[in-house]
Amino acid sequence: MTRLTIMIVAALAGFGGAAVASPAAPDSAAIAGVTAAFHAALAAGDSTAALALLADDAVVLEGGDRETRADYAAHHLGADVAFAQAMTGTRTVEGVAQVGDAAWVWATSTESGTWHDHAVDAVGAELMVLSREGGDWRIRAIHWSSHKRRP
Repeated sequence: MTRLTIMIVAALAGFGGAAVASPAAPDSAAIAGVTAAFHAALAAGDSTAALALLADDAVVLEGGDRETRADYAAHHLGADVAFAQAMTGTRTVEGVAQVGDAAWVWATSTESGTWHDHAVDAVGAELMVLSREGGDWRIRAIHWSSHKRRP
């Protein structure tokens, strides 16, 4: 676990010290299910469902940029929907951690297809930070990175 991850979770959970993640988060199925539902909504072209899973103050970090939830809805969400629909691949949840009402999910992915007349063959990494609000898990932050698949 990186120091940044510990700091994020500690801040979300309201802790002043270091948080320790349990290997099997108590709500791991529900937490991972929210991230899977977000990806399923993108692939289905359902931007309303995707946005419903994001907290009002969510941030999306991708390609060196930061977008608020409103920025994401107005600018990048449509491209993410189109990209998800154009690609084939896999997303593998590598781990889920939970500290109280804060959680994070890390996943890897592969994507291939054609995007804007260019062949895509990429691998990616994802970190989603969630918090529990009124019994429901909401995505508070998404960080995506990817690169061309290396031989």
